[in-house]
Amino acid sequence: MKKVIITAAAIGVAGLSVLATAPVASADDTQPTTPTSVTCGTYGLQSGLSTKVCAEVTGENVQLFGQVGLAGPPSPGGPYPQPLPVTLRLTGNVSGVSLGAVSRNDVFNFTTIKVYGVGGAIKCGSTIHGNFEVESYQWPARPVTLDLPVPC
Repeated sequence: MKKVIITAAAIGVAGLSVLATAPVASADDTQPTTPTSVTCGTYGLQSGLSTKVCAEVTGENVQLFGQVGLAGPPSPGGPYPQPLPVTLRLTGNVSGVSLGAVSRNDVFNFTTIKVYGVGGAIKCGSTIHGNFEVESYQWPARPVTLDLPVPC
């Protein structure tokens, strides 16, 4: 019985030695990642809010997002500090082919809101078009847009 326990212990130590000498992947061994570039359209201003639409391009894919935030500090007598119900809409296409649309109701509470969910594959020579709008019962939507050519 002692011989079996000693043999099992020796096998366990030998196994640990093999694990200890196995190569460990370093940061240099990782696969290279495709860089992501973010391009935004011009900002839109609407009753103290700043809106923009942006495109995150990674390789042959794009992800659009819309963003709404305060344009600056609240003005005395303005609609703030009350939370503001808003409807957010994000749409996009690549050279006329739809990437989809997202529409959601939210409450603006003085912190930036980002809307994702529109994206897909792109080809060189095409043009990415994004559209983002914010609407509230007080104001109609004033869309901001982005038109981004895809280089070859």
